[in-house]
Amino acid sequence: MLLLFESAAGFALFKVLKPDKLEECEDLHADFASLDSAKKVVKLKSFSKFENTTEALAAACGISDSKLSKQLKKFLKKNAEGEELAVLDKKLGGIIQEKLGISCIYNNSIMELTRGVRSQLQGLISGLAGSDLKPMSLGLSHSLSRYKLKFSPDKVDTMIVQAIGLLDDLDKELNTYAMRVREWYGWHFPEMTKVVSDNIAYAKAVKLMGTRELAADLDFSGIIEEEVESHLKDAAKISMGTEISQDDLANIHALCDQVIDLSEYRAQLYEYLKSRMAAIAPNLTVLVGELVGARLISHAGSLMNLAKQPASTVQILGAEKALFRALKTKHETPKYGLIYHASLIGQAAPKNKGKIARVLAAKCALSLRVDALGDTEDASVGLESRAKVEARLRQLEGTMLASDGAKSKGKDAIAKYDKKQGGGLETAPKAYNADADAVAVVGKKEKKEKKDKKKKREESEEEEEEEAPKEKKAKKEKKEKKEKKAEKSKADSEDEDEGEKKIKKKKKKSAE
Repeated sequence: MLLLFESAAGFALFKVLKPDKLEECEDLHADFASLDSAKKVVKLKSFSKFENTTEALAAACGISDSKLSKQLKKFLKKNAEGEELAVLDKKLGGIIQEKLGISCIYNNSIMELTRGVRSQLQGLISGLAGSDLKPMSLGLSHSLSRYKLKFSPDKVDTMIVQAIGLLDDLDKELNTYAMRVREWYGWHFPEMTKVVSDNIAYAKAVKLMGTRELAADLDFSGIIEEEVESHLKDAAKISMGTEISQDDLANIHALCDQVIDLSEYRAQLYEYLKSRMAAIAPNLTVLVGELVGARLISHAGSLMNLAKQPASTVQILGAEKALFRALKTKHETPKYGLIYHASLIGQAAPKNKGKIARVLAAKCALSLRVDALGDTEDASVGLESRAKVEARLRQLEGTMLASDGAKSKGKDAIAKYDKKQGGGLETAPKAYNADADAVAVVGKKEKKEKKDKKKKREESEEEEEEEAPKEKKAKKEKKEKKEKKAEKSKADSEDEDEGEKKIKKKKKKSAE
């Protein structure tokens, strides 16, 4: 039996001298208490030293990811064929057994044996001093830490967030610049704005053409279609635009160059974003596309943050303002956010968009967890989920079979013509159904009753309107009477006071 051991210095194969000792794993640590006792248990058979730190880093990453590197494959083929191999990683052992045909074992005793070998590694590997092994281990640990930090999923998410942000900014800038080109060149050739609708094609045509007088002799085949080209040349002959100088034209051409360069860079950036999304979130990309998936990740902050969200949050992500406004005003909450721009929701009818958004968000939540936490790199989960969403969409849309869809609703199919019956129909003609008229009569009665009720309601409303002014008039008259009565009583009281004063004055005079 051979033991595969990986260190900072290289790969080593140890021959196990006492395989029986592996059955007593509890006592193995005693056999490695000293170097002499360790040499009685294991003996070095072969050692493959790493040439540099890069090679050591690649080997360490391969071992940690349970991958069989080329160096390890070559080493095992040369030294371990036909032997039983003890390994620490069960998954790596399965790969070695599958690719090289070497039988591998893995159990707790192997772990104890490896721990013992590590404690006496300097003495067991001849020519490897402790002073050499320590800096090797330290250098490899630093390199491995930098590698893991550099390629961690959280750090890669930043690239997607930045790329989608830049893509949106480029779209705004491109639109602004293209509108400026149209407005600026429109003074010279205003008819061209309606003829050429695409902004990039417009900028390229302006760059090629220069002034409108030269349009008749130029070939626009690589930029616009033949039909549009003929319309453009015809419009150039009868254009009502003003003349421009060469200095003005040079500035317009410089702006056209900016539009063309930005459009080319945008296409390059989109391809980069496409490749990053396919590598990091393949299942999400299959479901909603690169742009919508990248916007969801950007809105959540990272792929891991998005994977932690429930399906209900994924569904309305991006519509937070509308959600809180609806909660505040007690109106209906939004049914979708950024996910609305996915192609699957675009295919649904307006009345079914909310239902499809809910189904799609549920599948996106599952796919996100596979992308963030799963080991697989394929998009099998996303493809299965997309098929289920499409099936649900067909169910909601009420897609019928071709035979069912061809039938007219509410009418019986026309019977086939039969020549044998002398021009008659295959089926017997239906008798007159007198009961069918009852429905129509009932319908007329119901309509009449509704009309009568509506008429009575209108009459009652009119009567109320007529009575309302009468009531107001009566109240007004009552109020006026009260006011007159109050004024009269006040005047009477004033007259009484004046009479009393006169009597008092007369009494005073008679007393004097």
